[in-house]
Amino acid sequence: MRFFRCVGLVALLGSALAVAGTVPATEDQRATTAARLNAELAIGYLKVNDVTTAREKVEKALIENPKDATVHTAAALVYERLQERDRADSHYQSAIKLEPRNPDLQNNYAVFLCRNARPAEGQRMFEQAARNPAYVTPEVAFANAGVCARSAGDLTRADDYLQKALELRPDFPDALLQRADVAFTQGDGLTARASLQRYFRVAPATADALALGVRLERKFGDADTARRYARQLQQDFPDSVAAREIRAAEIP
Repeated sequence: MRFFRCVGLVALLGSALAVAGTVPATEDQRATTAARLNAELAIGYLKVNDVTTAREKVEKALIENPKDATVHTAAALVYERLQERDRADSHYQSAIKLEPRNPDLQNNYAVFLCRNARPAEGQRMFEQAARNPAYVTPEVAFANAGVCARSAGDLTRADDYLQKALELRPDFPDALLQRADVAFTQGDGLTARASLQRYFRVAPATADALALGVRLERKFGDADTARRYARQLQQDFPDSVAAREIRAAEIP
């Protein structure tokens, strides 16, 4: 299950890290800066899989400033990686309580909920983010809600969300590809073809998109187009999982 955008902590840290060195900082400003620096370090250690040091840094950040939403977001990411899901959930909720109108926090928490088998809650949170006037990319939240619904097996709702995303941004590549895949699964060849063709007009071919094209055209009877997609897949992405799966399907 791949979501299209989970806002990174560095983006959420904002300009507070630049406070030091500009004007004499108050004690609260110094605490905010120190806490966010440690939160950023924690995410850096997560990226290199040093979860022990990541935990140390984020727990220090929480002591330095327990009233910072981005620090709680960092803690949530660290504890989720550590499989401490209850603690992660608590920190996501704390972040949202501190900044209830922040759509990026809503989107990130929704991703967490969907990843942890709570799709109904996740979809509701994505909807809140999408309808938040401060969110500049509501189509991302609707598309993510579609991914979440699909992971729960609700293809009808997934398609509804993806259509909402495309109403807001008709050339959104990820939503087009997801809608093509959902339509293919539902047996709707016309919608699947149309969505996939629109995808190729606005985005470069990927292994997953080409593999979907192969399956789609094989199922609905266009052998020439299927071979063209398969040939491009093997030429451009020979080592991809998608290419291996297509090759395996061709073995008698």
